[in-house]
Amino acid sequence: MGQCIFAAASIGAMVSAHGFFNSTAFCYLIAAMGIQVLWSFGLACLDFHALRSKTNLQNPVLVSLFVVGDWVTAILSLAAASSSAGVTVLYSRDLGYCKSPLVPCTHFKASILFAFISWFLLAISAHVTFWLLAAI
Repeated sequence: MGQCIFAAASIGAMVSAHGFFNSTAFCYLIAAMGIQVLWSFGLACLDFHALRSKTNLQNPVLVSLFVVGDWVTAILSLAAASSSAGVTVLYSRDLGYCKSPLVPCTHFKASILFAFISWFLLAISAHVTFWLLAAI
């Protein structure tokens, strides 16, 4: 649930920033975090259903799907957070856009922070599911 919450917070912070759509990296961040919200929320619902119905999800094919999905989503999230961080550094340090009150750099930075936290939680999940697959 942490992955989903931080990814949604990243989307919310970026969408609340005026002019975020002028940068492709910021739009990519929203798309990647949207995929991560859907993926992590879907897995949370599946886990809740499995716990409620006492179903065992340790099927090798199913766990393989989880591993691939986690790794693909983790790579997309890291790429999006890193590219957005690069654009934000360019705006703040090199071009000096953040000195203008019209550019909401604090929103960009908050969104990127949430994206990196969400990626970190997803990386832990991907690592655990990989070792779970090896143990099955």
